[in-house]
Amino acid sequence: MDSTLSRVTADTALYAEVLDWIHTEAELLDDLREREWLENMVSRDVHYAVPLRQTVERSRGRGFSPDTYHLLETYGSLSSRVARNETQYAWAEDPPSRIRHFVTNVRVEQAAGAEGADVLHVKNNLLLYRTRQDQSVPQLLAAERHDQLRREDGQLKLLRREVLLDLTVIRTHNLAIFF
Repeated sequence: MDSTLSRVTADTALYAEVLDWIHTEAELLDDLREREWLENMVSRDVHYAVPLRQTVERSRGRGFSPDTYHLLETYGSLSSRVARNETQYAWAEDPPSRIRHFVTNVRVEQAAGAEGADVLHVKNNLLLYRTRQDQSVPQLLAAERHDQLRREDGQLKLLRREVLLDLTVIRTHNLAIFF
């Protein structure tokens, strides 16, 4: 985490609010309530990215491409994906996948001073469990998420999400899911 940020400890009301936000988000996405998630939990300024991961030597960094993505989304493109899932033409997700978001190791930081006080930096680990149709073997996607939550009209909203997948090769039929 950034040294200009200060840790929000687990015994604070702010940390509890972030954890409640994360649990609510997971519930909405698991229950396929994507429209509710988008309209109530996502900022219109959102930047939502899943960069491509490569296997590289330690000296070359963590292996995430700065300019190649599995997903690079805005509010408009997320809205289009949600709208498509609400139609009869969402063949990639009809019938829909059964998904569970397991979120753990939540770390929250906040910028010192008034300027950065409205944006929280949240790191968490995600295990996405997915089954499709009559598959007997589930798909597991593990990642570290780097989120920024901003308070808008008194509520926390997702401003930025970067999903750093542990996999370099994704063995799933599609990424028509939300991380």
